[in-house]
Amino acid sequence: MSTLLIEGGHRLSGSVTVEGNKNAALPLLAACLLTPDECVLTNVPRISDVEVMARLLLDLGAQVEGIGSTTLRVRCPELVKDEPDGALVGRLRGSVLLLGPLLARRGRAQLAPPGGDFPARRTLATHIESLEAMGARVVPGPGHVLEAPDGLRPTSMYLYEASVTGTETALLAAACAAGRSEIRHAACEPHVAELCHFLEKLGVGITGGGTPTIRVDGGGKLHGAQHQLWGDYVEAGSWAVVAAITGGEIEIDAARAEDMEVVAAVLKRMKIHCVMDGEMFRVERSRPQAAGRITTGLWPGFPSDMVSLVTVLATQAEGQTLVHDWLYELRLFALEQLSSMSADLFLCDPHRIIVSGPRRLRGRPLDSRDLRSGMALIAAALAADGQSKLSPLEMVERGYGRLVDRLQGLGAKVAKLS
Repeated sequence: MSTLLIEGGHRLSGSVTVEGNKNAALPLLAACLLTPDECVLTNVPRISDVEVMARLLLDLGAQVEGIGSTTLRVRCPELVKDEPDGALVGRLRGSVLLLGPLLARRGRAQLAPPGGDFPARRTLATHIESLEAMGARVVPGPGHVLEAPDGLRPTSMYLYEASVTGTETALLAAACAAGRSEIRHAACEPHVAELCHFLEKLGVGITGGGTPTIRVDGGGKLHGAQHQLWGDYVEAGSWAVVAAITGGEIEIDAARAEDMEVVAAVLKRMKIHCVMDGEMFRVERSRPQAAGRITTGLWPGFPSDMVSLVTVLATQAEGQTLVHDWLYELRLFALEQLSSMSADLFLCDPHRIIVSGPRRLRGRPLDSRDLRSGMALIAAALAADGQSKLSPLEMVERGYGRLVDRLQGLGAKVAKLS
């Protein structure tokens, strides 16, 4: 495991280009298994989660070229097994997205418990329920075992939870069920809409992508396709916070304006000067102010993936901010480390935290317990006096490609220690 050594107190400036959305890359790779023809994905993020997913496809019999680059070519004439490698599955929450393609092409899927952030708190109930609605049945066995020997059938379903990956699982399965399926209370995030767009390119009939009701006309012969991934708005928002918390100026390229609007709304409430110019999101030198209350919500509400970062930004804002993340309680627990950096925090309960600022932060050793809070703690260390050490760095590199190089390119005094 690696450690990131961070010398705080330096203003960051310059430009950075975001890569494709991690949360789109994983379901798009799973979708490549639905056709025997070649699929080409470009602007793929160069991150460890994508590499793990690509190696899972290899393990199942697919041909994957370009691992570690921004262009992946996938061809899968045959799936040779129905149980992906358990060690790889244990590293990646997104491995659950393989269930639909495996059931569609092999009639059976056996999946070890997926890993990723908060694995003990994130069940597969929505995924399993949607697959059962399409004719799959759960059978006894280690991990999660499902069978659909007679194939998947179209259905009308209501998702009890508007889960992003749960919606994607339902979409991947419905794409292979002959007839019309309807998914209600579907997640509306941009990466769900992007999956719908890619499935259409493969030959699936879809209406309503990006809305709470998606209709899928599946079961036809699917063909190969090429797709350039949309820019990652969470990564763009992360660089925006890095600029704001260090008093710097950063231009962030390749973000979509319609996605950045949600992030910019909260930054502007915190008096961060930012503007969208085409695909360029520009953050100018600002003095953060307390936002009063920041609450996460289903899209187009403020994304939970940004809540750790704005909590850290609030430590440098004038006044008090109440941050409420109703979805994931462990994100806020991971930020308790800020107290030992001299931040003024009051954890009301697992979902709410009150931050009073501004406070001069002090460097210290930090523990990256999940992807997003790890990036938030890096932002805190960049604003702090003295040195900080964050480990394991690999936790953050799951979602941020070439992180050390890009931080250094913006003027950060950081070094990766083995």
